Amino acid sequence: MATFNLTSGWSNMSFIQPTTSEANQSCSLEEESLRVPLAILYSLLFLFGLIGNVLALWVFFFLHSRRNSVRVFLINVALADLILVVCLPFRVLYHMLGNFWPLGPRMCKVVGNVFYMNMYVSITLLGLISLDRYVKIQGVRFACCNRWLRGSGWSMMACGFLWTASLVSVVPMIALAEGNEEQGKCFQYKARTGARGKAYFNLLLVGVFWLVFIILVVSYGRIAWRLLQASRNKPDLPNAMRYSRTAKKSFVVLFLFTICFVPYHSFRGFYVQSQLSETSCETRRLVDRTNEVMLLFSALNSCLDPVMYFMLSGSVRKATLKAVSQVFRIHHDAAGVVNSSTTEFRRTSMSQASTTVLATPRGSVGLITTLRTKTSHPKERP
Repeated sequence: MATFNLTSGWSNMSFIQPTTSEANQSCSLEEESLRVPLAILYSLLFLFGLIGNVLALWVFFFLHSRRNSVRVFLINVALADLILVVCLPFRVLYHMLGNFWPLGPRMCKVVGNVFYMNMYVSITLLGLISLDRYVKIQGVRFACCNRWLRGSGWSMMACGFLWTASLVSVVPMIALAEGNEEQGKCFQYKARTGARGKAYFNLLLVGVFWLVFIILVVSYGRIAWRLLQASRNKPDLPNAMRYSRTAKKSFVVLFLFTICFVPYHSFRGFYVQSQLSETSCETRRLVDRTNEVMLLFSALNSCLDPVMYFMLSGSVRKATLKAVSQVFRIHHDAAGVVNSSTTEFRRTSMSQASTTVLATPRGSVGLITTLRTKTSHPKERP
């Protein structure tokens, strides 16, 4: 009589159960309803971000003559934003091809990591700008290096260190394989149970963001409070209204930074945690969709930063307005030249036409009139 081994039966059945990796692969995260809107929105962000940051760099290099630390920081922010927006057409291509990546896994890593690298470079630089303004407006003094901090030397060194550290950090992220790459896929949700180092590095970047955010809140809050106090305590000063406007602009800059980056980084911790733990397919879909929407707000910052340059620096604002006025003046002068040329051409044509009329038989009336004028008013003899 045949006997059934219950233990071996359950053991054999365990091989039929799908493994975790197989379950992750069988869970499709594709969301067709987001594909076209993401492609359109990333296209708009690329267009406006490219125009704004190219214009900003043109103003900084050719029109903005003041050489100070804020100018150095703003040039580097514009450069980081420009590199970030150059990555956006690859995302547009991916979504327009039905979430298919034709350029290979290595190129996917390059585009993705360069995008995030420049986003965090921009975030850190904005924090350094707020710290620089706080030190100078509050009059904080350092006995060892006060003159050095008030110049542009420290900002150049800080930017050089930041770019070097970013490149050193991003190269291993591109070079090291994760083991969970999918052929024809990019920018998608990935489980990182086998690549915990990268997940922890992403959490470190989230911590860097919150540190920068605290610096921004404290710096701009203290700056705005001091300027408001100055405008209230001494309202008769010529710059009292200017102090009040500058204080309000500080809050606007902080508001833009909050709108763009706080939603993404508030959710980023949950996103990384889901990558490190076993989650259901529905949870992964929800996390992936939410992350895509939040990332749009972060990319939006590359379009809003040129507006921030305009608000932060009065000299940048004057140089930008001067550039715009020159462009309109050139167009106006060109239109004036065209109009004057057209008028002159018409006058020349009319004079030539009248001469032609007089030379023809039909112009005999004019000749008779001219002769009558001469005979009726003869010249006096000497």
